[in-house]
Amino acid sequence: MASKPVPVEDPGTATAQPAPAASVVTAAPASGPKAAPPAPTAAADPLAPTDTFVRRHLGPSEEDVAQMLGVLGLSSLAQLVDETVPAAIRIARPLDLPDLPDRPLGERELLTWIRDIAKKNRVVRSFLGMGYSDCIVPGVIQRNILENPGWYTQYTPYQSEISQGRLEALLTFQTMIADLTGLPVANASLLDEGTAAAEAVHFCASVNGKSGRTAFFVADDCHPQTIAVVKTRAAASGIEIRVGRPEALDFTGTDKDLLGVLVQYPTTEGRIVDYAPLVERAHAAGALVVVAADLLALTLLRAPGEFGADVAVGSAQRFGVPLGYGGPHAAYFATKEEYKRQLPGRVIGVSKDAHGKVAYRMAMQTREQHIRREKATSNICTAQVLLAIMAGMYAVYHGPEGLKAIARRVHALTLTLAAGLRRLGYRLPADTDGPVFDTVRVELSQGSATDLVAAAAARDMNLRPLGEKAVGIALDEATTAEEIETLLEIFAHASGTTGAVAPDVNELAAGLAAKDLDYASPHARTSEILTHPVFHRFHTEHEMLRYLKRLESRDLSLTTSMIPLGSCTMKLNATTEMQPLSWPELAHLHPFAPLDQARGYQTLFATLEAWLAEITGFTAVSLQPNAGSQGEYTGLLVVRAYHEARGQGERDVCLIPVSAHGTNPASAVLAGLKVVVVACDERGNVDLADLKAKAEQHQDRLAALMVTYPSTHGVFEEKIREICEIVHTHGGQVYMDGANMNAQVGLCRPGDFGADVCHLNLHKTFCIPHGGGGPGMGPIAVAPHLAPFLPGHPVVATGGAQAIGPVAAAPWGSASILTISWAYIALMGSEGLTRASEVAILNANYMAARLSPHFPVLYSGERGRVAHEFILDLRPFKASAGIEAEDVAKRLMDFGFHAPTMSFPVAGTLMIEPTESESREELDRLVDALIAIREEIRAIEEGRMDAHDNPLKRAPHTAADVTAAEWNHPYSREQAAFPAPWVRETKFWPYVGRVDNVWGDRNLMCSCPPMSSYA
Repeated sequence: MASKPVPVEDPGTATAQPAPAASVVTAAPASGPKAAPPAPTAAADPLAPTDTFVRRHLGPSEEDVAQMLGVLGLSSLAQLVDETVPAAIRIARPLDLPDLPDRPLGERELLTWIRDIAKKNRVVRSFLGMGYSDCIVPGVIQRNILENPGWYTQYTPYQSEISQGRLEALLTFQTMIADLTGLPVANASLLDEGTAAAEAVHFCASVNGKSGRTAFFVADDCHPQTIAVVKTRAAASGIEIRVGRPEALDFTGTDKDLLGVLVQYPTTEGRIVDYAPLVERAHAAGALVVVAADLLALTLLRAPGEFGADVAVGSAQRFGVPLGYGGPHAAYFATKEEYKRQLPGRVIGVSKDAHGKVAYRMAMQTREQHIRREKATSNICTAQVLLAIMAGMYAVYHGPEGLKAIARRVHALTLTLAAGLRRLGYRLPADTDGPVFDTVRVELSQGSATDLVAAAAARDMNLRPLGEKAVGIALDEATTAEEIETLLEIFAHASGTTGAVAPDVNELAAGLAAKDLDYASPHARTSEILTHPVFHRFHTEHEMLRYLKRLESRDLSLTTSMIPLGSCTMKLNATTEMQPLSWPELAHLHPFAPLDQARGYQTLFATLEAWLAEITGFTAVSLQPNAGSQGEYTGLLVVRAYHEARGQGERDVCLIPVSAHGTNPASAVLAGLKVVVVACDERGNVDLADLKAKAEQHQDRLAALMVTYPSTHGVFEEKIREICEIVHTHGGQVYMDGANMNAQVGLCRPGDFGADVCHLNLHKTFCIPHGGGGPGMGPIAVAPHLAPFLPGHPVVATGGAQAIGPVAAAPWGSASILTISWAYIALMGSEGLTRASEVAILNANYMAARLSPHFPVLYSGERGRVAHEFILDLRPFKASAGIEAEDVAKRLMDFGFHAPTMSFPVAGTLMIEPTESESREELDRLVDALIAIREEIRAIEEGRMDAHDNPLKRAPHTAADVTAAEWNHPYSREQAAFPAPWVRETKFWPYVGRVDNVWGDRNLMCSCPPMSSYA
């Protein structure tokens, strides 16, 4: 028996450059029995760790499992799995996860192992810029948001009444973005700056599409990863991307067909350009202008909206969010009032509740891809909520003057460095090309950029090579005067001048004149920023702490009760899994740092890719997609590249079952595919006859089938192999949506039963927390023939030999949170992962069995079992009692629960996914709450309760409501607020009454309301 974990070979020990190409690992075959590791017992190994994890992750005890199986009339979990998962697709052996010991790990042991790996990273000061800046994360924000399960275990705020804290925080973020960009409407964040810019291209096409324009211009001094991501996304949609110098644009000639123009502000090499004349010319020609802007610079520089820009995009990372080797970070998107209906992503708006109180909610097209499907203009169904909240609270904590002070200091440091470099004889184009903010380009007359970069690395500093005769230096909030001194010493030594000595930093700074520090017109900002009181009230730590706690207390998270959202997998996010996030070795790496400084991360990636390949039955994995929707999109782009490489680029039809998640058709359209809908039968399964007919009809153009497994109806379809065979027979590929992988791990593998590619929601199955609506990760796993096409990157070599372009700004997406999934898999091991799937299926079937006498369970498998989730049909109650799914969802809040998924995938239903992490006691509480609500519905049906004035229609009930002097309802205050025994012990009070969604959409307000509105 191994006494300690054996790490995989460090990929950096042999060579640091280039990065590994496609991440190809060989999955073990599905056949060939292998003995499962023995269950850990004191008798088996008295020296084994006692702090093992599986028993901490799984909710039901062994006794509970036996009793729950008894309710189902079963004697074992194996019998349940036999009745649930088709025998034809079952894996015949335990998972073979390399590099794990042959016994369960202890939690402390795991942390020691991952710490040893993290120490292989070399944290140096990176002055690389390109949209990523080191920053100082305020401790009050790090401890009370980033490291706080009260914030990171929340779900997307679809149930507004129990989400008012993060909704207010996101509204603050939107207000901050609107103020700094000078554009009145901002969304609640996007995935990263590159994808935000790509969304802006589609936005311009949506606004300008009817004009017949099909080209978009990108300035060549944008960040290189942004240019590459824009090219990837635009190519699939048939939009031509032209890259060049903005001043050379000919809007009356060759460029009169432009949809829009993207510029960087300041440029990637640091120049501050007056774009007003460009905007005027573009608008005269009917083109829109998108500005990718640095938020910290905007505290001092004229806002994009003030010089006429139509859209501003960018990253909020430098507002108090760690580098994390590329993410997760919150991007932003802001635009003019007239374009608010085209705004991608989520938008938080102001409304009112049933009592007239100000209330916040997700507004407009919040889940438009679920409603509009293939007609959606974006496939974004998530955001970076946790990181957007951190960035917004960074602005709250510092206030406008604090932010400007940080910006002025960064600017002063940059001017000090520039002055020193000039004194050493270096040429800075900024001397002639205009002012700078935090970045300078330094021309080299002696030596090469390669040598200078190497000399800086030897002093633990990373500089950006700009060809062989120039380097870039980007400073940030964390920069010190001592670091400026070191930089000047490096350049003095490299100057080629005998006896050259670095100038004194203090003397240089003292020589800066006020006119040097202040920007002149037209660059100077003259408008006020962050005038709302929220940015002026919480500048002491006590006040900030209390404000954060007030917001947190308004939101129901997993710290309160289970969140049984179907298709969302709200399982335990264990503390041990989360701990490494804040370690400097993982948090402070720049995504474009040399690979020999990131050997720890490369080791983690290689191991995680191997584990995910084994779990899915595939050969190669890309960790780049930074959301589930992006995984879908990436998988389809890989399929398209495969067809094109075989000379079958005409294959552009994507078959999608009518039951599919709404992002599926939206992703297919963005990937340039034509959606053909496949029917489902009365049991919720894919209609094989319709699938065959559609596949035959489109066999010459069939590109792919998108299928979710188990289905979105909560069933393991028996004919999944046949479904895959039909598609392959007609020339297509099978894309499997991995949203429901939590029911498959260790039981069956998509690669074994016919899928060619699948994405994995690491924020579901593999325990990355949802963060209130992000971050997430959506890596894809592929069969061998698709591996050559995995996405690449322009700055760090990744992907296959025939790689598609990048789909995210950073090479490995939101790299820092991959450690969470790595830790989860390592702690669970093969046996624990399989057990988790079995218990997830048990919990769902147990709840379904208890609830079926009271509510119709809409779909089940051939042997009467559901998978890991199930659907309750509430539609009959609309006719019998006037009660709809929304009424039940709101009433559950009075019982202390978040509602299940409402009206998806079937309108008028609730979809419940309990996950394996919930105890039997918690499952019973939710079941008892739903049964109690059913009895209230029965009372309405029988006339014992008023059809209009009843606890369901009035739900949820707030503290202010039930403690008011007057109570004019025919039911008691007690029934309203304390409808179950456990509520008396721990009461979660909704902060507002039922929110008026219609009023909010008709009176759209997407920034913090004035204080008078609270009166």
